[in-house]
Amino acid sequence: RYPLYKRVCRRVSVTNPHDLELGPDLFERLKQMTQPSHPESGSPAVAMTVHRGHELRKMKKFRFQLLHQWLVEHLEPGRVADIAGGKGLLAYLLQRSGWPATVIDPVNQALPDKYKDITTGKRVKIPPTERVPHLDRPFEPALAAEFDLLVGLHAHGCNALVIDAATRYGCGFVLFPCCVIDEPFYPPLGVQWLESVTAYALWQGHTVYPFRLNFKGQNIGLFGPGRCRLRPAPV
Repeated sequence: RYPLYKRVCRRVSVTNPHDLELGPDLFERLKQMTQPSHPESGSPAVAMTVHRGHELRKMKKFRFQLLHQWLVEHLEPGRVADIAGGKGLLAYLLQRSGWPATVIDPVNQALPDKYKDITTGKRVKIPPTERVPHLDRPFEPALAAEFDLLVGLHAHGCNALVIDAATRYGCGFVLFPCCVIDEPFYPPLGVQWLESVTAYALWQGHTVYPFRLNFKGQNIGLFGPGRCRLRPAPV
């Protein structure tokens, strides 16, 4: 395992894994891998959309707004843990949409002072008095007991832990895996990291849906519904 770890680290040192955009071939493989786990046709989750092909690709900095939009379109509000959530913009946007959201991150950062509303195209100021709940500690599975959905958007070293927690407590998860650093296992040679994370979730008994968001970089997400309540698919 150690030589493989060194090879991965050299690659990451040259290219930020967040910036690596993974191609349609991998996305198709993920869909084929996860298809046997899906319920019969007609389930609301089966109709979940990927990014809209006619739209221009957005910059990576808009990933929080895009994921917020995806969550509110596909799921009913629930208690969200934003793992390694940084400045807490995703949690803030979810709070404004009526979702209880908490950032779990050992580094407590202030909210940004503004963000761009991708629906209106306007900049929105965040008052300096605004706060989001924050647990100043690394994520561990026991923390998931109070949440319905665990979100890891490029959360280093947390993907396997999130899947373990979802298995133990029945919550859903949304993961955008980016690199293998600090994870308990590595992909075999010739296997992409997202395939390994997907296989691990399937091995734990989860239903998994891959989806894509319309931003540059690693934009493939893995959704495990758990006990999340899904919105009806649009007719």
